[in-house]
Amino acid sequence: MFDLEEELKKLPAKPGVYIMHDAHDAIIYVGKAISLKNRVRQYFQSSRGKSPKIQQMVANIAYFEYIVVDSEMEALVLECNLIKEHRPKYNTMLKDDKSYPYIRVTVDEPFPRVLYARRQKKDKSKYFGPFTNAYAVKETLELLRKTYQYRNCNKQLTGKKEADRPCLYHHIGQCKAPCQGGVTVEEYRKNIDEILEFLGGNYGILTKKLSAAMQEASENLEFEKAAEYRDLLNSVNKLSQQQKVSDTEGSNRDIIAFATAGDEAVVQVFFIRDGKMLGREHFYLTGVQHEERADIMADFIKQYYAGTPYIPRELLLGEALNEEDGQLIGDWLSKKRGGRVKILVPQRGEKERMIELAYKNASLVLQQDAEKIKREEARTTGAVRQIADWLGMAGICRIESYDISNTSGFESVGSMVVYENGRPKKNDYRKFRIRTVAGPDDYASMREVLTRRFLHAGKSTEGQEDSFSRLPDLILMDGGRGQVNVCLEVLSELGVDRVKVCGMVKDDHHRTRGLYYNNEEIPIDPGSEAFKLITRIQDETHRFAIEFHRSLRGKAQVHSVLDDIPGIGAVRRRALMKKYQSLEELKLATPEELAQLPEFNRRVANQVYEFFRGREEQTWKD
Repeated sequence: MFDLEEELKKLPAKPGVYIMHDAHDAIIYVGKAISLKNRVRQYFQSSRGKSPKIQQMVANIAYFEYIVVDSEMEALVLECNLIKEHRPKYNTMLKDDKSYPYIRVTVDEPFPRVLYARRQKKDKSKYFGPFTNAYAVKETLELLRKTYQYRNCNKQLTGKKEADRPCLYHHIGQCKAPCQGGVTVEEYRKNIDEILEFLGGNYGILTKKLSAAMQEASENLEFEKAAEYRDLLNSVNKLSQQQKVSDTEGSNRDIIAFATAGDEAVVQVFFIRDGKMLGREHFYLTGVQHEERADIMADFIKQYYAGTPYIPRELLLGEALNEEDGQLIGDWLSKKRGGRVKILVPQRGEKERMIELAYKNASLVLQQDAEKIKREEARTTGAVRQIADWLGMAGICRIESYDISNTSGFESVGSMVVYENGRPKKNDYRKFRIRTVAGPDDYASMREVLTRRFLHAGKSTEGQEDSFSRLPDLILMDGGRGQVNVCLEVLSELGVDRVKVCGMVKDDHHRTRGLYYNNEEIPIDPGSEAFKLITRIQDETHRFAIEFHRSLRGKAQVHSVLDDIPGIGAVRRRALMKKYQSLEELKLATPEELAQLPEFNRRVANQVYEFFRGREEQTWKD
């Protein structure tokens, strides 16, 4: 039993991270503190001055734990990692989890490659980016490959002939085949140097090169080649035109501003690299209602820059951080970057104009997405709340649903799908091959699936949580009273008493007309978002089970039937599958018909015929 007063007395006056849990063991809040003793105690003192969000969070705290570290910097890093890992309900959360592409040039190789990269590694390569548009990166790489014909293979090259034949890229004019000695190291390096200049923003060198090549091809009456150079030149011009917004100081900086509406916020980030706007991106935050604007900005910066390897020299913010966070975040970013990072809040001039532009963009996105966000909330968390109201439950977060799939008892399988807050959590889906049940007994198969699932409830593998370690708030059974009773019996036998079970009652047309819960049928509104969510869960459970069964059936059915016939090998099996579209059609074939196949003789034809007669007789006796 967690004794709150006693545990508060034990808190050390040291820096660290505190972790709040609810009654279901879920992590609902993660925070950092210079002094754990002072910070955590504040939550359980007088509620005056606390926001409604914090009051609600404290009311749901069943117990807390903490991790002591050596410095506030370490606490900040640990806080970022834990928030990203557990996504607590009451933390302000960055909804987007994006990684931005880079262009990587392997300058440490004799024949460098120019590659698309998802992350920046600490190696000897030269990186350009991050870019916000993956398609534009791929388009740029295609342009460069057509122009400079660099290699993109993984071969270790020295300049000598090191391959039996050149690759396809050489034959289509996009590689000069250094593996065949088709280009010297010096010539190849010259092209790489031009690529580096181009990626650094000097488009003129490539424009001149393509213009000269186009002119030469035109004078030689090579009009198709001239048209190719023209298209490449147009691509370069298009790329250079995207860099209209410029910064005369030539700095690397991110410009950040946000707009809020209710519990949602949109953060707009402009990426300025070498004085040019590389791109812009917006991000969604949730849980911002009643939060101070300085705290919202701090939460975004910590979560966003914890996940991106590139840190610019400057951050221009639309909201000032509080003094404590500002100093700590500045030190943390500087350490990550390996050089000083300045955090500024411009008040006038060009920088302030850029902040205002970012804010207007954020407001516009928020305005445009307000209805979409409202609809999404209604079809997910709103629908879950409606189901909870129908069932008289205080709240629902995690819903699990199960289904059994078989064909006349053949290769029975079970499926488990998971929804959290009205959204599918596909990483937690699980498949089951039925081991103990023979024949089409859905109740017995469901009992096996549920028993195997809940035997693992609350356990973890090597300290890591999996889909079985968390208990659902509600189990949604596709059947009515029978399926519900099977589930309740399993839960009772295993001592799982806090999971609610609900079944779907069907009408004469196999459409859900109500929910079976606590021995009562509860009518539901077929036009409601809750009904639509139940239908989506039901359809997803069927789909997942059927696809798993189909994959096993495709592998096993052909083997278990055709390969068990005496005298049938791979050649004759293919002949049967080509001739007959289904097993039912094959079963109706006479020995005379089978003997007409070129691969068959009378003896084998009789064996196939007798095999299926014997199977039918055995089935009848069973």
